Amino acid sequence: MTQLIEPTPPVRTAEPIAAILAEPVTAVLPEPALAPAPVRRGALPSLTGARWWAAFAVFVLHALVFLPVYPFQKSELFRHIHEWVPMQLGAAGVTFFFVLSGFIIYWSFKPGTTKRAFYRRRVLKIYPTHLLAAFAFIAAASVPLHRAVVWVPNLFLVHTWVPKWTTVGGLNVPSWSLAAEVLFYGSFPLLLPLVMRIPTRRLLLAMGLLMLGIVALHTSYFLWVDGPKGIANAFAPRLVPGNVSPHYELHASPAWFQQPNIPVSPSYWLSYTFPLSRLPEFFLGVLAARMVIEGRWRNTNMAWPLLALTVAYAATWVVPVNYKMSVLLLPPMTAVVATMAARDLAGIRGINSHPRMVWLGNVSFAFYLIQFPVMVLVTRYLIGGKEFGILGWAGFALLCLVVSTALAAVLYHWVDLPIMRNFARAKPKAAASPRS
Repeated sequence: MTQLIEPTPPVRTAEPIAAILAEPVTAVLPEPALAPAPVRRGALPSLTGARWWAAFAVFVLHALVFLPVYPFQKSELFRHIHEWVPMQLGAAGVTFFFVLSGFIIYWSFKPGTTKRAFYRRRVLKIYPTHLLAAFAFIAAASVPLHRAVVWVPNLFLVHTWVPKWTTVGGLNVPSWSLAAEVLFYGSFPLLLPLVMRIPTRRLLLAMGLLMLGIVALHTSYFLWVDGPKGIANAFAPRLVPGNVSPHYELHASPAWFQQPNIPVSPSYWLSYTFPLSRLPEFFLGVLAARMVIEGRWRNTNMAWPLLALTVAYAATWVVPVNYKMSVLLLPPMTAVVATMAARDLAGIRGINSHPRMVWLGNVSFAFYLIQFPVMVLVTRYLIGGKEFGILGWAGFALLCLVVSTALAAVLYHWVDLPIMRNFARAKPKAAASPRS
């Protein structure tokens, strides 16, 4: 007998909408039983459009680090640019995705949905596009298939559970975040009853306690696990000798795939890529969705959340790596997500709700995954063996942006949408024929 996911009242959730990496974010909100006042019904286009900016932030960092344009990457100019475009820029985009994932998954949840139906929809949303991007990378980088440790864990999205760069960064590098998303989706139906036990008036307190737990967790990594203790920004590109651009960035090179074991800093791995460490961020988004639905978050002024996010981002320059990647950004990022939702419900429109931005948000998942295979191809066939300065790098980065967006559109319209429309929803049972 199929088990139902039955959260306890007080809240009736919204009708199904697209999840974090799915179709346009729309919802119809009921009136929560314990909310101070009814929440207006409405759509959330701004949250869809904002996904593009998060994916674009990741792209900018990857274009800077993963396009080995020499001698530009060895110049003082590059070093100064990288000081202002460090790893935490891309990490901020991932943090946004994790919080937004929890927000939208809770928002779209429908009581009575079976676990099987919930998991089927999530699998169909993630795996087809992920697998196509992974196969594109395997072809682009000529990954040796006999080195199963490089690609098999990645295909199943379990690669970030192992503290070795051989698996964590062994294939399509951006896909590491999907391994965390798999844990998020797997845990949501199991932990939802606990989330629903929190009284409406205690939601903000619960979020505060969860945030304190996150700080304590990463502080324990900093204090007691081996890893960098300074405040230097991480993840500068790994360079090879000479001023001629190589045909492969290190993470897509034959030498990388042949390494039996590439160690990774335990503290860095635990703070950034280990799925369990990122799980609380997802549930911050879940609690934020409850706050909006139950009328506990009504702020529609983006100024204060954005100012707080700016200050928090600036502060990442002066804290250790364990706090750079997400910890400082989580409170203002959660406020940004909740405020954007509140603005949409209030009918306040902005740049992110423009139809073109909504379309870009729709294709952002595929864009996020296909960007690195595109960079590998451009490096292998256009950059390698030549010398370029900053203008050459900018031209290749723009080419990768255009090609990645075009391929993302193909994946979204020809793969993602048809699969979700035809297979993601349970088909209604046919009515029994009347007996004669």
